[in-house]
Amino acid sequence: MAGSGAVTRNTLRQQIADALRDEVLAGRLPPGTEFTVKQIAEQYEVSATPVREALVDLSAQGLLESVQHRGFRVRVITLADFRGMVEARTLIVDGIFRRLAERGSGPGSSEALVSVRRRADEARRAAASGSLEVLIGYDLRFWRELSGLVGNTYITEFLHRIRVQCWVFAVPHLLRDARARQDLWCRHGELVDAVTRGDAEEVRHLVHDYNQHGLDWAAGLEAAADS
Repeated sequence: MAGSGAVTRNTLRQQIADALRDEVLAGRLPPGTEFTVKQIAEQYEVSATPVREALVDLSAQGLLESVQHRGFRVRVITLADFRGMVEARTLIVDGIFRRLAERGSGPGSSEALVSVRRRADEARRAAASGSLEVLIGYDLRFWRELSGLVGNTYITEFLHRIRVQCWVFAVPHLLRDARARQDLWCRHGELVDAVTRGDAEEVRHLVHDYNQHGLDWAAGLEAAADS
Protein backbone atom coordinates (compact mmCIF):
# COMPACT_ATOMS: atom_id res chain seq x y z
CA MET A 1 0.00 0.00 0.00
CA ALA A 2 2.98 2.31 0.35
CA GLY A 3 2.90 3.31 -3.29
CA SER A 4 -0.84 3.94 -3.59
CA GLY A 5 -0.55 7.63 -2.78
CA ALA A 6 2.01 8.16 -5.53
CA VAL A 7 -0.16 6.30 -8.04
CA THR A 8 -3.17 8.43 -7.11
CA ARG A 9 -1.16 11.63 -7.39
CA ASN A 10 0.32 10.66 -10.75
CA THR A 11 -3.13 9.75 -12.05
CA LEU A 12 -4.50 13.09 -10.86
CA ARG A 13 -1.53 14.87 -12.40
CA GLN A 14 -2.32 13.25 -15.78
CA GLN A 15 -6.04 14.00 -15.49
CA ILE A 16 -5.34 17.68 -14.84
CA ALA A 17 -2.84 17.85 -17.70
CA ASP A 18 -5.34 16.18 -20.06
CA ALA A 19 -8.16 18.50 -18.98
CA LEU A 20 -6.07 21.64 -19.50
CA ARG A 21 -4.79 20.38 -22.85
CA ASP A 22 -8.38 19.83 -23.95
CA GLU A 23 -9.28 23.38 -22.84
CA VAL A 24 -6.42 24.80 -24.91
CA LEU A 25 -7.29 22.70 -27.97
CA ALA A 26 -10.95 23.74 -27.71
CA GLY A 27 -9.94 27.40 -27.66
CA ARG A 28 -11.36 27.96 -24.18
CA LEU A 29 -7.86 28.83 -22.95
CA PRO A 30 -6.59 31.07 -25.78
CA PRO A 31 -2.89 31.71 -26.43
CA GLY A 32 -1.49 34.24 -23.95
CA THR A 33 -3.90 33.31 -21.13
CA GLU A 34 -2.13 33.45 -17.77
CA PHE A 35 -2.99 31.57 -14.59
CA THR A 36 -1.39 30.42 -11.36
CA VAL A 37 -1.07 27.02 -9.74
CA LYS A 38 -3.44 28.26 -7.03
CA GLN A 39 -6.15 29.22 -9.53
CA ILE A 40 -6.05 25.83 -11.25
CA ALA A 41 -5.96 24.00 -7.92
CA GLU A 42 -9.05 25.89 -6.77
CA GLN A 43 -10.81 25.31 -10.09
CA TYR A 44 -10.34 21.53 -9.88
CA GLU A 45 -10.57 21.45 -6.07
CA VAL A 46 -7.26 19.61 -5.65
CA SER A 47 -3.95 20.28 -3.92
CA ALA A 48 -1.25 22.37 -5.53
CA THR A 49 1.29 19.56 -6.00
CA PRO A 50 -0.36 17.57 -8.84
CA VAL A 51 -1.39 20.85 -10.49
CA ARG A 52 2.17 22.16 -10.48
CA GLU A 53 3.41 18.85 -11.88
CA ALA A 54 0.75 18.89 -14.60
CA LEU A 55 1.65 22.45 -15.61
CA VAL A 56 5.35 21.56 -15.74
CA ASP A 57 4.46 18.58 -17.98
CA LEU A 58 2.47 20.80 -20.35
CA SER A 59 5.34 23.30 -20.42
CA ALA A 60 7.73 20.50 -21.40
CA GLN A 61 5.32 19.60 -24.22
CA GLY A 62 5.48 23.16 -25.55
CA LEU A 63 1.89 24.14 -24.71
CA LEU A 64 2.58 26.40 -21.72
CA GLU A 65 5.32 28.80 -20.69
CA SER A 66 6.48 29.53 -17.16
CA VAL A 67 6.15 33.23 -16.32
CA GLN A 68 8.50 34.29 -13.55
CA HIS A 69 6.66 35.34 -10.37
CA ARG A 70 3.31 35.13 -12.19
CA GLY A 71 2.62 31.46 -12.91
CA PHE A 72 2.04 29.99 -16.35
CA ARG A 73 0.84 31.20 -19.74
CA VAL A 74 -0.61 29.41 -22.75
CA ARG A 75 2.13 29.54 -25.35
CA VAL A 76 1.66 31.88 -28.30
CA ILE A 77 2.69 29.88 -31.36
CA THR A 78 3.67 32.08 -34.29
CA LEU A 79 3.19 31.52 -38.00
CA ALA A 80 6.95 30.91 -38.30
CA ASP A 81 6.67 28.31 -35.51
CA PHE A 82 3.84 26.61 -37.37
CA ARG A 83 5.82 26.44 -40.61
CA GLY A 84 8.76 24.93 -38.75
CA MET A 85 6.46 22.35 -37.18
CA VAL A 86 5.00 21.42 -40.56
CA GLU A 87 8.52 21.01 -41.96
CA ALA A 88 9.47 18.70 -39.08
CA ARG A 89 6.17 16.86 -39.41
CA THR A 90 6.77 16.41 -43.13
CA LEU A 91 10.12 14.71 -42.62
CA ILE A 92 8.80 12.39 -39.91
CA VAL A 93 5.45 11.52 -41.48
CA ASP A 94 6.85 10.91 -44.95
CA GLY A 95 9.43 8.52 -43.54
CA ILE A 96 7.16 6.52 -41.27
CA PHE A 97 4.28 6.04 -43.66
CA ARG A 98 6.50 5.19 -46.61
CA ARG A 99 8.05 2.56 -44.37
CA LEU A 100 4.59 1.27 -43.41
CA ALA A 101 3.53 1.03 -47.05
CA GLU A 102 6.69 -0.77 -48.07
CA ARG A 103 5.99 -3.44 -45.47
CA GLY A 104 3.08 -4.40 -47.70
CA SER A 105 0.19 -4.91 -45.28
CA GLY A 106 -2.54 -6.65 -47.22
CA PRO A 107 -6.24 -5.83 -46.76
CA GLY A 108 -7.40 -7.08 -43.36
CA SER A 109 -3.97 -8.42 -42.41
CA SER A 110 -3.55 -6.09 -39.45
CA GLU A 111 -6.12 -5.82 -36.68
CA ALA A 112 -4.59 -2.49 -35.73
CA LEU A 113 -5.67 -1.01 -39.07
CA VAL A 114 -9.32 -1.71 -38.19
CA SER A 115 -9.11 0.78 -35.31
CA VAL A 116 -7.11 3.24 -37.41
CA ARG A 117 -9.73 3.08 -40.15
CA ARG A 118 -12.46 3.79 -37.61
CA ARG A 119 -10.60 6.90 -36.48
CA ALA A 120 -10.14 7.89 -40.13
CA ASP A 121 -13.87 7.62 -40.84
CA GLU A 122 -14.77 9.70 -37.79
CA ALA A 123 -12.13 12.32 -38.60
CA ARG A 124 -13.33 12.54 -42.20
CA ARG A 125 -16.94 13.05 -41.13
CA ALA A 126 -15.97 15.67 -38.55
CA ALA A 127 -13.83 17.54 -41.08
CA ALA A 128 -16.58 17.45 -43.68
CA SER A 129 -19.09 18.86 -41.18
CA GLY A 130 -16.68 21.45 -39.77
CA SER A 131 -16.96 19.96 -36.24
CA LEU A 132 -13.62 21.27 -35.06
CA GLU A 133 -13.44 19.91 -31.51
CA VAL A 134 -14.60 16.45 -32.63
CA LEU A 135 -12.14 16.48 -35.52
CA ILE A 136 -9.18 17.32 -33.30
CA GLY A 137 -9.89 14.38 -30.99
CA TYR A 138 -10.20 11.82 -33.80
CA ASP A 139 -7.41 13.36 -35.86
CA LEU A 140 -4.93 13.09 -32.98
CA ARG A 141 -5.96 9.49 -32.31
CA PHE A 142 -5.75 8.65 -36.00
CA TRP A 143 -2.18 9.87 -36.46
CA ARG A 144 -1.09 8.44 -33.11
CA GLU A 145 -2.42 4.97 -33.90
CA LEU A 146 -1.20 4.99 -37.50
CA SER A 147 2.30 6.12 -36.57
CA GLY A 148 2.23 3.58 -33.74
CA LEU A 149 2.21 0.79 -36.32
CA VAL A 150 5.90 1.50 -36.88
CA GLY A 151 6.55 0.25 -33.36
CA ASN A 152 8.82 3.13 -32.28
CA THR A 153 7.36 5.00 -29.30
CA TYR A 154 9.89 7.84 -29.62
CA ILE A 155 8.68 8.63 -33.15
CA THR A 156 5.04 8.30 -32.14
CA GLU A 157 5.39 10.63 -29.15
CA PHE A 158 7.41 13.20 -31.11
CA LEU A 159 4.86 13.30 -33.91
CA HIS A 160 1.95 13.52 -31.45
CA ARG A 161 3.55 16.46 -29.67
CA ILE A 162 4.06 18.36 -32.92
CA ARG A 163 0.50 17.63 -34.02
CA VAL A 164 -0.91 18.95 -30.74
CA GLN A 165 1.14 22.13 -31.10
CA CYS A 166 -0.04 22.57 -34.70
CA TRP A 167 -3.63 22.36 -33.54
CA VAL A 168 -2.96 24.85 -30.73
CA PHE A 169 -1.79 27.30 -33.40
CA ALA A 170 -4.66 26.57 -35.77
CA VAL A 171 -7.64 26.56 -33.40
CA PRO A 172 -7.90 30.33 -32.68
CA HIS A 173 -7.76 31.09 -36.42
CA LEU A 174 -10.32 28.40 -37.29
CA LEU A 175 -12.69 29.57 -34.55
CA ARG A 176 -12.55 33.13 -35.91
CA ASP A 177 -13.20 32.04 -39.50
CA ALA A 178 -15.94 29.44 -39.87
CA ARG A 179 -15.33 29.35 -43.63
CA ALA A 180 -11.86 27.93 -43.08
CA ARG A 181 -13.37 24.93 -41.28
CA GLN A 182 -15.13 23.98 -44.51
CA ASP A 183 -11.74 23.24 -46.08
CA LEU A 184 -10.22 21.01 -43.40
CA TRP A 185 -8.08 18.12 -44.62
CA CYS A 186 -10.24 14.98 -44.70
CA ARG A 187 -8.34 12.33 -46.68
CA HIS A 188 -7.58 10.15 -43.66
CA GLY A 189 -9.42 7.16 -45.14
CA GLU A 190 -7.51 7.34 -48.41
CA LEU A 191 -4.25 7.24 -46.49
CA VAL A 192 -5.32 4.12 -44.58
CA ASP A 193 -6.32 2.49 -47.88
CA ALA A 194 -2.92 3.25 -49.40
CA VAL A 195 -1.07 1.89 -46.36
CA THR A 196 -3.24 -1.25 -46.40
CA ARG A 197 -2.49 -1.84 -50.09
CA GLY A 198 1.22 -1.20 -49.55
CA ASP A 199 1.09 1.55 -52.19
CA ALA A 200 4.19 3.55 -51.22
CA GLU A 201 3.79 6.06 -54.05
CA GLU A 202 0.19 6.89 -53.10
CA VAL A 203 1.18 7.17 -49.44
CA ARG A 204 3.89 9.65 -50.41
CA HIS A 205 1.39 11.61 -52.52
CA LEU A 206 -1.20 11.79 -49.72
CA VAL A 207 1.36 12.77 -47.08
CA HIS A 208 2.61 15.54 -49.38
CA ASP A 209 -0.98 16.67 -49.94
CA TYR A 210 -1.59 16.73 -46.19
CA ASN A 211 1.46 18.83 -45.38
CA GLN A 212 1.01 21.14 -48.38
CA HIS A 213 -2.56 21.76 -47.25
CA GLY A 214 -1.22 23.10 -43.95
CA LEU A 215 1.37 25.29 -45.65
CA ASP A 216 -1.17 26.69 -48.12
CA TRP A 217 -3.51 27.51 -45.26
CA ALA A 218 -0.68 29.28 -43.42
CA ALA A 219 0.16 31.25 -46.58
CA GLY A 220 -3.46 32.40 -46.70
CA LEU A 221 -3.22 33.64 -43.12
CA GLU A 222 -0.07 35.59 -43.97
CA ALA A 223 -1.67 37.11 -47.07
CA ALA A 224 -4.72 38.16 -45.06
CA ALA A 225 -2.51 39.76 -42.40
CA ASP A 226 -0.56 41.72 -45.04
CA SER A 227 -3.65 43.01 -46.86
